[in-house]
Amino acid sequence: MELNKKAQKLLFFTVAFLLVITTFNYHHHVISPELHESISQNAKYYSDQLSDIYHSSYSSNSETEISSEKERIFESLNQPAFKSDGKSPKQIMKDNTKFVRSLLAKPIEDPKLLKLVQKEEFKELENATFVSLVRNSELNGIIKTIKQIEETFNDKFHYPYTFLNDQPFTENFKSSILKEIPGSQVHFAEISSSEWDKPSFIDEKLETRGIKELEEVGVGYAGKLSYHNMCRYYSKGFYNHPILKEFKYYWRIEPSTNYFCQIDYDVFKFMKDNNKVYGFVLNLYDSPHSVKSLWNETLRFLKNNTQHINENGAHKWITENLQNPSNFEIAKGYSTCHFWSNFEIGDMDFYRSEAYSSWVEHLDKTGGFYYERWGDAPVHSIGLGLFADKSQIHWFRDIGYEHTPYLNCPNSNKCNTALCPKGKFSRFNGMDSQNCLATWAKYEMTDEQLNNY
Repeated sequence: MELNKKAQKLLFFTVAFLLVITTFNYHHHVISPELHESISQNAKYYSDQLSDIYHSSYSSNSETEISSEKERIFESLNQPAFKSDGKSPKQIMKDNTKFVRSLLAKPIEDPKLLKLVQKEEFKELENATFVSLVRNSELNGIIKTIKQIEETFNDKFHYPYTFLNDQPFTENFKSSILKEIPGSQVHFAEISSSEWDKPSFIDEKLETRGIKELEEVGVGYAGKLSYHNMCRYYSKGFYNHPILKEFKYYWRIEPSTNYFCQIDYDVFKFMKDNNKVYGFVLNLYDSPHSVKSLWNETLRFLKNNTQHINENGAHKWITENLQNPSNFEIAKGYSTCHFWSNFEIGDMDFYRSEAYSSWVEHLDKTGGFYYERWGDAPVHSIGLGLFADKSQIHWFRDIGYEHTPYLNCPNSNKCNTALCPKGKFSRFNGMDSQNCLATWAKYEMTDEQLNNY
């Protein structure tokens, strides 16, 4: 390491004093003890100064190296993740489907090599809640889901539920829910109009034009304002609701979903004890037209905020370009791979972090939640892929789950496989091209993680 002029000068004085001390120690009889002490103190002073400069220079160089690495990663995020090896997208999809089916065919049990708190070891609740944004009209659907959550998991642990609505819940809704889960704490919360409603800065002409373009290419819910509001709220607001601010972890549940497997360990303690920030079961491609400018706006943010990039992020998964290259092209560099967020278990402190918060505020100001149809799933997923260490993202292979048309049906003795086809991505034919799991498993998981089940 090359020393600056100040360090060189200090080095000269330090060496000089040390030489003097050595000489005078050899001829110590010619100097007084006071002079000897003075020389020693000065030598120590300059030596300490030199040490401070050295460590400061070392620290500065380390920070520069980290900054340079993040700049390199930023440049790579502007490029496709993979070079073509000559295989067609159809062949790549075929190979990936074979890989995923082989992976899902393996018999599994509870996670291995990881810390688990089984039901018989359970002592106290983690700081966690179930969360559902649900309308009064969806009462029957959410009761169906709650019954299955209780039967497969929560009758062993009794975690609380938090229900959110942009309208007041009816007395019938509340009494019906309380009757279903009498042993659990339940919160019914209304979302303020300031958090839920479309922002005043949205240009209605741009919004109308955007909706028309989305409808022309068949993007679902393009003209439904409440859907846009919901996507925006789940992307940037729910974790700061006054009730949810009291919690760290959440498990999102949706009406009319299916759960097939017994879960005998505390998933929230699993998240905490194994340092996980997010858990998913399904991992798929999005409609590229719905997020045409999301990646470009993300890159605009990152250009001046590379410090937020996690060096061990899931960057290849975000920029994968081979299985569905048209998605990558339409979304301008984003694979559209995302965790299907109608099931997600997460640490809300991740969303509350400076990295995620500042990025999602940037996104909100662009109007993309309304001019396009940015979903909370791709927003959560890009945020996690960029700002979280991918080792902190967990695939819950053992949780059987279905939200039509996709499902996760593990090959496990704990699952009622009479109700779901083992190892399948969907009950319907022709859906495998929409599965992003191969990219995640091949490039963002280690062998140890793949062998955790």
